[in-house]
Amino acid sequence: MAKVESVHDFLKGKTILVTGATGFVGKVSVEKILRVQPDIKKLYLLLRASNPYLATHRLQNEVIGKDIFRVLRDKWGADFGSFISKKVVAVAGDVSLNNLGIKDENMRSQMFEELNVIVHTAATTNFNERYDIAIGTNTMGAFHVVNFAKSCHKLGIVLHVSTAYVCGEAEGLIVEEPLHVNGMQKGSTKLDIELEKQLIEEKLKEFKAHNTDKEVITSVMKSFGLARANLHGWPNTYVFTKAMGEILLMKMKDTLPLFVIRPTTVVSTHSEPFPGWIEGVRTIDFVVVNYGQGILTSFVGNSETILDLIPVDMVVNFMIVALMALSKGLSKNLVYHIGSSLRNPIKLTDVVDAMYYYFKKNPCVDKYGKLMAVTKKLTITGANEFNQNKGSKLVKKTEDLYKTYSLFKGIFDVKNAESLRIVTKGLLMWMVNLTLIQRTLIGKTT
Repeated sequence: MAKVESVHDFLKGKTILVTGATGFVGKVSVEKILRVQPDIKKLYLLLRASNPYLATHRLQNEVIGKDIFRVLRDKWGADFGSFISKKVVAVAGDVSLNNLGIKDENMRSQMFEELNVIVHTAATTNFNERYDIAIGTNTMGAFHVVNFAKSCHKLGIVLHVSTAYVCGEAEGLIVEEPLHVNGMQKGSTKLDIELEKQLIEEKLKEFKAHNTDKEVITSVMKSFGLARANLHGWPNTYVFTKAMGEILLMKMKDTLPLFVIRPTTVVSTHSEPFPGWIEGVRTIDFVVVNYGQGILTSFVGNSETILDLIPVDMVVNFMIVALMALSKGLSKNLVYHIGSSLRNPIKLTDVVDAMYYYFKKNPCVDKYGKLMAVTKKLTITGANEFNQNKGSKLVKKTEDLYKTYSLFKGIFDVKNAESLRIVTKGLLMWMVNLTLIQRTLIGKTT
């Protein structure tokens, strides 16, 4: 068996490409790499932009300038800017395009020659995204990353970040297995990715021919994506297009050293670089924030549903350790779940309790400075009561999108991930207990 080295040693001198660096997981990954190993050779960040100026602008404003980098910024002080300019390269591109949309041929050639590691985190995580955008980023993005990787001369490993919920609405123990098109017929119609692309192209041509208003196009394409996802047995456009991305990966990988991680519901940082950091209102966060502000008083679900929550820094820790271990041949598995439902389950009712007690002690404040005190716990309504539930259109729409997960009946197996943890002899510290998840969920630091 190959020798287990430290993460610090593994990253030293490496040239790494990260896609999706402006995203939640991507941003935390970039910060972690730069913090634990300043002696990386180079960090290429693919940023959706039409030219290098705009890419650099996004790097400064949407990545490096964020609060998540404050520990690193304090560490380097006045030298922070020079450190970043020396180590980080903003690459203008787009994962939905051939060659990752990198127009600069010299830049492409340089990356083909230098890259040792590719970390593909780019995705649109909007459950109700336009179908053309979602399939372009989540499905074709995976396709283009694999093609790009095959042109890299010194590439040692490729990591594709997916989601555990590519399983759709599966029940029981959900195993860590690759997705293949022959096993993906969940609905009544056989899945054909080329047909899905063709249907999108036809829709867009029709819009162009009729000079359709942009808002109408957006609305229709969102509904179309949801309809196609439901037809094939997935609850939303996000997980459907991510599943198709995985299918293409497995079909195309050949001998490429590639593996897939599937995080469950990713929440705020547990400890690194500091506790409680999150950006934007995400899945479970919608419920937490709107409950705390008094907007949400009830939500569809089952009190006994196991919610699978994992802090983002634990996801990133696993990613980096897995990159090291798999590049050294310490595991041959292709897929790894990163979650808590099997080892450290937390029920929906536990989350409801945590929210109530937190906001009782730490009420939100409205724009006039008035405390927004909560008076009772969030009411969980059953599926049969859902349609009779009164509330704003936004709340109803969101409940409809998220009810799959508040009624979810699956538990994610972590056999492969656990085996990797054992092999790496404690380098990976990602298991989560109930108390820590509760603290992370509500952003509380102690």
